[in-house]
Amino acid sequence: MQSVPQANPPPPLLVVISGPSGVGKDAVLSRMKQLGSPYHFTVTATSRTIRPGETDGVDYIFVSKETFSQMADADGLLESANVYGNMYGIPRDQVTKALESGQDVVVKIDVQGAATIRRILPDALFIFLAAPEMSEVASRLKRRMTESPEALQRRLDTALKEMEEAPKFDFIVYNREGHIDDAALEIGSIIDRERTSRD
Repeated sequence: MQSVPQANPPPPLLVVISGPSGVGKDAVLSRMKQLGSPYHFTVTATSRTIRPGETDGVDYIFVSKETFSQMADADGLLESANVYGNMYGIPRDQVTKALESGQDVVVKIDVQGAATIRRILPDALFIFLAAPEMSEVASRLKRRMTESPEALQRRLDTALKEMEEAPKFDFIVYNREGHIDDAALEIGSIIDRERTSRD
């Protein structure tokens, strides 16, 4: 019996998930991990202080501003951005090692950072996570209770501007209050379809 040649697996994807502060990016990605999504989720490096409930190396890689600058100077970051006075960046080696091993890579990033990656890696898959109503964004940010009223308003104003960037993304996924599983599963379906269609 003649064996059927094994088809080459489709190349791995770099998936950029972005959206305004308060739409639930962390929560959706955390749920994707809980559901056993087979992707490599990059851990962003940041110079901001750790928040209650966060774990270093899991939620973010927390470093000093000096260490962050050294990483950037050594070309160790795929991109970096100053967000509300704190530096954020994607460690380059996390992305390259996972892609080289054939694993899809999911990068969570702010809208500013997504624009940077779009310029240098236009073939990446760009997914915009949004809330159906800005009132949901406001309530989520208020529940955090990590900022002053002035800082909260600044985030809301920025979120409104960032929502205008949604049409530049390949897909828009709505994270509706109480339906986080729907958003997580929809993102997984998009990745699976795109990987196959781009082969």
